[in-house]
Amino acid sequence: MQWTKQNEQTVYSNRWFSVNLADVELPDGRHLDHFLIRLRPVAVATVVNEANEVLLLWRHRFITDSWGWELAAGVVEDGEDIARAAARELEEETGWRPGPLHHLMSVEPSNGLTDARHHIYWADEGEYTGHPVDDFESDRREWVPLKLVPDMVARGEVPAANMAAALMLLHHLRLGQDAPRTPARRPGV
Repeated sequence: MQWTKQNEQTVYSNRWFSVNLADVELPDGRHLDHFLIRLRPVAVATVVNEANEVLLLWRHRFITDSWGWELAAGVVEDGEDIARAAARELEEETGWRPGPLHHLMSVEPSNGLTDARHHIYWADEGEYTGHPVDDFESDRREWVPLKLVPDMVARGEVPAANMAAALMLLHHLRLGQDAPRTPARRPGV
């Protein structure tokens, strides 16, 4: 069953997002008002080193009042290449400049409410450039063994679904049997 948007108007907007109200027609002809949030793309990145440790940030999210492990992430600026934005965010938040980035996955973390798309990348090498510029983003930055990821996710230590999915896929790619070391690049990424 496909819902059809008849029109949409902005209720509020700023440089980060807009809150819109859509008139949606259901398959049976009824209409309903549906709020949605339009967001800029988000670029995410990490490094997995030769010891199969992944670079993570331990941070607090005030909205949910929760602590958890995350990958470096941020908004893609207008006209900015997504992979470059991911590399920029990683360096700003961790102090590590990644080597060549590999596209891991793109996800829609809450597609019933937002049009957000998170583009997640990883590198198998990086260079420490110094203390992170955006050190306020996290309490600490650590290299965590990928073998610990499934248990961390199960214990709720990686509360963001996009981060949990990315870390589980990295775990599979790097430690799964008969798995390739580097995922194939998607066309156009």
